[in-house]
Amino acid sequence: MAGYISEFFGYRAEDKSETAMKAAASSVCPFIGNQCTKTLSRDKIVAGVCAIRQKATGAPSVICCPNRLYADDYKILRMIAARAFSQELNLYAGRAAVERAKLEDGAVAVFGHGWGGELRLPQRGGMGSYFVDWVLARLNGSGELSEFTAIEVQTIDTTGNYRTAREGLMARREIVADTVGLNWENVSKRIIPQLVYKGQVLQREDLCRTGLYFVCPNPIYERVLRRLGGKDRIPKFPTQPASIHFVSYDYENLEEMNDGTCLPLGVVEEHCTTVYKVQEAFSALTLPDGNVYCDAIRKSLYGSGIL
Repeated sequence: MAGYISEFFGYRAEDKSETAMKAAASSVCPFIGNQCTKTLSRDKIVAGVCAIRQKATGAPSVICCPNRLYADDYKILRMIAARAFSQELNLYAGRAAVERAKLEDGAVAVFGHGWGGELRLPQRGGMGSYFVDWVLARLNGSGELSEFTAIEVQTIDTTGNYRTAREGLMARREIVADTVGLNWENVSKRIIPQLVYKGQVLQREDLCRTGLYFVCPNPIYERVLRRLGGKDRIPKFPTQPASIHFVSYDYENLEEMNDGTCLPLGVVEEHCTTVYKVQEAFSALTLPDGNVYCDAIRKSLYGSGIL
C-alpha cells in the first residue's frame, strides 16, 4: 500500500506559501500553539504529519493526528460543552474554573491534554482502561460541580513509513509517495470495544447525564458505522446517561482552499444512540458460510481440482 502526506504542520501539502513553509521550519503545530507532538519512532524527529491520503483515485485525506481536531482554539470542546449543558459557558483549565464560575455565574472546568491535569481515577485490574481523552465539568455560580460529560477523540493510526514523503516536503515542498497506509483494522478491534466499556462506566455516574461523546474524522465514522451494520442497527435515541454521541468532524468548505490558511473543520454528521445498541450491533456478527476453512485448505493443497 502507498500513500501521501496530505497535510503537513497544519497546512495542505500543496501549500507553498511563506506561512506554511515557516510552520514546517519551526516544527510548530498551529492547532495547539506548540511544537508538534508526533515524532518518527527511530530518531525522534518531529514528524509534522496531520493527515494521510492513500494513492487510490478519489481517496480522501484522513486525519491521523488528534491535535488536528483541536483547531480554532479547541472549538470542538466549546461546541460539545454548549450542547451537553444547554448553555454557553467559558472553558477553563481544571481548578482555575472554580473562581471563574463564581465571577461569571458558571463555568466549565476542562481536564485532559494539558488542561487541568490528569484526573486521579482508580485503576481497573492494574490498568486505567476507562480513562477518556476529555472531561468537561459544569460548575454553577457557587463554583460547585453540577454535572459533567466525557469526550473520546480518535483519529487513525498509520502503517508503513512516511519518512521519504516527509523529507520531500521539508526539502522541496514536493509531494512524494511513500509506503504509509491507514490501519483500518484497528477501528474495529480497539475503538468500538472501548466505547462500549467507557460508556457503561459513565452510565453509573450520577452527574454524567449526557453519556459519552465520540469525535472522529468522517472516514473513521463511516467505517465504524459499516462495522456496526449501519445506522439502522444503532437507531437514534434522545440524550441520556447511557448515550454515545457519534460526532463526525472533518474538513469543510474545501472549495475555499487558500494558501497560507489551515483548512477549516466542522461537524459533518451527528448520531446519538445508546451504549447497549452499539454493544448489540458489535456482537451480532455476520458469519460466512460453513466450511470456509475446509474449502480454503483443500484449494491450497490440491488447487482448482479439489478432491
